[in-house]
Amino acid sequence: MHRSARSPVRLTALATASPPHVLRQADVAQFARGLFGDKRGTEIERLLPAFANAGIEQRRSCVPLEWYGQSHGWAEKNRLYLENATALAESAAEKCLHHTGMGVDEIDVIVTVSSSGIATPSLDALLAERMNLRRDVQRLPIFGLGCAGGVLGLSRGAAMAAAGANVMVVVVELCGLTFRSGDEAKSNIIATALFGDGAAAALLTHRDDGMRLAAWGEHTWPDSLDVMGWRIEDDGFGVLFSRDIPNLVRGDLRAAADAFLGREGLTLDDVAGMICHPGGAKVLDALEVAFNLPPGGMTDARAVLREHGNMSAVTVLFVLERMLRNGLRGRYLMSALGPGFTAAFLLLDDT
Repeated sequence: MHRSARSPVRLTALATASPPHVLRQADVAQFARGLFGDKRGTEIERLLPAFANAGIEQRRSCVPLEWYGQSHGWAEKNRLYLENATALAESAAEKCLHHTGMGVDEIDVIVTVSSSGIATPSLDALLAERMNLRRDVQRLPIFGLGCAGGVLGLSRGAAMAAAGANVMVVVVELCGLTFRSGDEAKSNIIATALFGDGAAAALLTHRDDGMRLAAWGEHTWPDSLDVMGWRIEDDGFGVLFSRDIPNLVRGDLRAAADAFLGREGLTLDDVAGMICHPGGAKVLDALEVAFNLPPGGMTDARAVLREHGNMSAVTVLFVLERMLRNGLRGRYLMSALGPGFTAAFLLLDDT
């Protein structure tokens, strides 16, 4: 557990950015039926209800729907990732700075989080060049945290801000570009029903305004490396999902959250509400069971899922932005799950 010895680390600003192409879920379902329907051995008809049951009406994509019907190599996908991820990340970061009136010269540290493409030089270096950040800005690129990356990115940023720095945390995921048109596996088709693209940026400072990042932590379960992640294939990332994720959430997440809160001398009764990554409709159902919420109680998370789909690490920051816009007050527990298999936790409050 980490705490600041100086004035509290606060979320001074948060901004999001979305790519231009809107994918309606009904259109994506029809596209998937046409793409996979003629392929031998496919389960598309059995899996098509996943599109209707995902709790998603639309998503945003950096490429149009017809792009997904063609075969693309890893080199092309990663080129598109670099172009679009950098542009989206810059847009979110600039909006974040605009909210505060701070200049780029006031950023001491930039943390970038992304698991849907590869960048070397890393995204933080590309952003430093595009945004003309200070030559002595400290950079921390983070890859591989998956859906937990939004919460863990804020946690890593808060740990660095605790020393007195102004930290920009930028999270960007282009999950759509990982789609593999030749992969008939159930996990690939389910990903087609869920994934969207987006970016978010958060500015962590010691200013007096904004939610306080009070504490952070995580829990990694043993023997769980096969629950979630990527398989590296010739044409890019192959998605790995376990069907047991909702069961793991219902059965195991609450104990991990209670242990985290207990280390802070708190219980769930001391928390006004939850800010959770909406991995999918079934995961949200399981989260509501785990945290004793009424069915459908995570209204903001469900709204983000409905409008943007699962954008991996970025999604929980869209939820946070929405809740802040709606007047978030009190102490909240932020959480997300990612490869490892890991639960990430962050306490936010307005004290």
